Parts: sequence; structure tokens; C-alpha cells
Amino acid sequence: MQLTGLHHVTAVTADALRNHAFYAGLMGMRLVKKTVNQDDTSAYHLFYADGIASPGSDLTFFEWPVERERRGPRSVTRTGLRVLNEEALAWWAAHFDRHGVAHDGVSRRDNRPVLDFHDPEGQRLSLQVNDGVDEANVWSNSSVTTAYQIRGLGSVTISVPDRAPTAAVLRDLLEMKLARHYVDPVSGMVVEVYEMGAGGRSDREVHLVIDKDGPAAQQGAGGVHHIAFRTPDVESYLAWAERLKERRVRFSGPVDRFYFRSLYFREPGGILIEIATDGPGFATDEPVERLGESLALPPFLEPQRASIERKLKPLDTLARLNDQR
Repeated sequence: MQLTGLHHVTAVTADALRNHAFYAGLMGMRLVKKTVNQDDTSAYHLFYADGIASPGSDLTFFEWPVERERRGPRSVTRTGLRVLNEEALAWWAAHFDRHGVAHDGVSRRDNRPVLDFHDPEGQRLSLQVNDGVDEANVWSNSSVTTAYQIRGLGSVTISVPDRAPTAAVLRDLLEMKLARHYVDPVSGMVVEVYEMGAGGRSDREVHLVIDKDGPAAQQGAGGVHHIAFRTPDVESYLAWAERLKERRVRFSGPVDRFYFRSLYFREPGGILIEIATDGPGFATDEPVERLGESLALPPFLEPQRASIERKLKPLDTLARLNDQR
């Protein structure tokens, strides 16, 4: 029983329209599901992914009217997005320069070419070369040409104040393998790389940093809410639920999100972790060619559609999106 990689990363925005303009416009990602937070239906939940909404390609956002995240340990400090090659990184650096996006230039981390950048709310992101694998599910309507489109999620970096409890969860509970160490060229901190499944690719990695300085991060806009790992099917999902029970881990119990099934728990360093199934997927209630075009609600929320829609700002005006293209 092994996790197979990152399923999605969910972050926080305080401005859904601006967020949509940046990720669907300037970044060329596809809005594959426009829905709401199922636990707070006043908030949008926007999913950006590849052309067919593949598991492992989703960067998602809750919209809440909150202040910016206070940086610190007990948080996800960087989210990777994969591109094909170093030529793509050079294109993205020039693209960011044209549009005034803050970035650190092309560099290397963990012997991998990267381009670190921030979205308009300070979300910390990193374009990473796709480890020589080209498995693109491109989006024909993207503002970014096929060769440079984002292929999916890369590694996530988490920062905690105490190594041992978090490392034990990654290694002993989630059955990840400690693959290697490296020294971050900017911070000088030692980073441990844990791999899922077959390993060998950034979208199967968690990078662990120990930071004992300063107060814990305070969640807000520009920060990550939780990270989700992939399990292929319902059978393995139920096995993970039993494993969490047997290990006496406090967790959510089974949660059916309609598009996938989820389990949630918080590891000792403070990071909220989700285990999610690959299916049934986002084409369950919309055809693939129409994904993200209208507000999608799971069946149990459908009777509340009118009241939910009244609370949400419209995202069908694409003026800002077109300005970014």
C-alpha cells in the first residue's frame, strides 16, 4: 500500500477574480472546476489543472476575505509546478518579466533546474523541470503555447520546528522513503527529500526543512491550506482509513467529496494532510470539454444552489483575464 504522488495542493486567496486572471490567464492553466468549499459554501473553491484535469495536476484555492499569511514554520513554504525542460524555464522567466511577476531567475536546487516566483498575493511557487518525462495533457485554449505549458504539480516543501515527529509520519505512517539530503542554496538549510511510490520524479516528493526560529506561520492569503497525496482507488483508500485507525491517528474519517474521496489528518508539525482517491474525477458532472465553465455543485449541495449563487461574486467576466493574455 503506497501513495503514488501529489494529488493536489490547496491554497488560500482573498480575491478569486484576480486569482483567476493570474492562473488561467497569465499562467495558462485550465480552470477545471468552479465550485465551493463544501464545508463553507460562501467561499469559492477553484481548481486549476492540465487540459483533462488529471489527478496530480491540481492547484486549488479557497477564497476567504483574510489577511496575508504570516510566514513561519509549521507551513508549506513552496509548491512546485512541472514544465518540460530548461528552455521552458527561460521562456517563463521572460514571460514573468514582461508581466511584472516577481521571480528569482533560473537556478538549481537539489540538482534540478528551477524558477522560483510569487503570485500577486505572495504564494511561493517554483517551476521545475519535468525530470525528462513528457506526458503533457495540454489545454488547446491556453494562453501558453504547448511546449511551455505546466505539466502538473512538482514537489512540495514543508517547514516544521522538530524533525523527528514529522519524519516519522512521512516514513513510518505514510511509507515514504528518505531518498537524499541537500543544502538549500539560498537559506543554507539542510533539506530531506522523501519519496512516494516509485519515486524519481518531483511530483512524488516532499521536501522537509527544519526551522526552529520564530513563531509558527499564521494561515492567510498567499499561503497553503493543505496538501493531498494520491491513492489510486476506493480499496486502497479504505485501507488507508484502517491504517490511520490502527495507528490511533486522529483523522476526519471517510469524507466523500463527490469528485474524489478524502481522509484528513494533521501531522505533528502542523501540516494538514489529505489522502485522496484518483477518481471518479471532475468529468463526473461535466463533460471534459466544458469543465470549469459554470458553477458545479455536488448532489448534496444542489438543493442550495440559488442561495449559494447569491453569495458568490461572478467569475464570468473575463476582462482581467484577457488583460493578462
